[in-house]
Amino acid sequence: MAPRRRGACPAAAVFVAAVVAVGFAAEAADMVQERLTVGMTIVADAASTGAVCLDGSPPAYHLHRGSGAGARSWLLQFEGGGWCNDVRSCTERAGTRRGSTRLMTKVEVFSGILSNRPSMNPDFYNWNRVKLRYCDGGSFSGDSEYKNGVLLSGCSAGGLATFFHCDSLKERLGGATTVKCLSDAGFFLDLTDISGNNNMRKFFSSLVSLQGVQKNLNKDCQNSTDCPYMCFFPQYALPDIRTPYFILNSAYDVYQFHHIFVPPSSDPGGQWSRCKMDPGACSTSQIATLQGLRTAMLTSLKQIEGEPEAGMFVNSCFAHCQSELQDTWFEPDSPMIHDKKIAEVVGDWYFERGAAKEIDCAYPCDSTCHNLIPSDQELRMY
Repeated sequence: MAPRRRGACPAAAVFVAAVVAVGFAAEAADMVQERLTVGMTIVADAASTGAVCLDGSPPAYHLHRGSGAGARSWLLQFEGGGWCNDVRSCTERAGTRRGSTRLMTKVEVFSGILSNRPSMNPDFYNWNRVKLRYCDGGSFSGDSEYKNGVLLSGCSAGGLATFFHCDSLKERLGGATTVKCLSDAGFFLDLTDISGNNNMRKFFSSLVSLQGVQKNLNKDCQNSTDCPYMCFFPQYALPDIRTPYFILNSAYDVYQFHHIFVPPSSDPGGQWSRCKMDPGACSTSQIATLQGLRTAMLTSLKQIEGEPEAGMFVNSCFAHCQSELQDTWFEPDSPMIHDKKIAEVVGDWYFERGAAKEIDCAYPCDSTCHNLIPSDQELRMY
């Protein structure tokens, strides 16, 4: 049977890249409760295998050990933080905390899906929980080995990384280990912006080429497209992922709204500025345009609606990364779909307790949303 095709490869184009700022601060969570802080562990001998950050510093992680019934289970969380796709942007990134463990904070707050409190993280609080620091600018193109039961998760660029490494981790650990994967805000769409341009194709194409990422992309996906870099988009890799996965995403993901669907280049007059900072300030026509972003998201996810091992929570909140923030993961006023919070639906999916596919109604119907809109300064920082 001839391999299915997923579209012709677009013509090459010159593209001046900059570091894409992805990922918002999870450190702002837990302002009232006592916070669990976890120190950094440096993998000092990683250089011998070529596993180093952009500046040559060793990789690092933060580990909080599990206990009791969770002592043999592991949750691995890929940190987010965007990408670099040419020598200039990667060189600049190497001099920041996104490219060097030397410049990173040495202590991280564990909240949301990483919390050790059963009242805040009912299903995974007593697991071994690991935050993998992000410093290569290519959604973790390196390899990692962990043993026993595993939930591989990540936020933003880290969420995108789960699609690349889910099956390979399962293969490494073998059939005796339950491996499942959770992508939070990592479902980056192959999408034209409001002016008709598709800059993410150009960006991802140069990123895959520069970083040598192609060897880590799904082989079956690559065989069914004329452009291997298209498999960097999760919607094209999804049909070929064999390991159970869960997609947590906003249908109006703030990063994709601000930088992919309505990037500054598509709005030189700043007509979308107020709408970006406050959804309530959007005009009727702007809301109608934004429904196109939601439609594109839901259309791309239709392919997993019938997959029994797949789960999803797609709400209509303006947010980006919801599993690391306690407020959105599991609090009395956390966002809900059909009276179920994110933590509850993820737990139902992982432990196979029942249906775990929840899709919200269109904005502005959901009154449980927090609508976490970052400032321009925060976007530049992250």
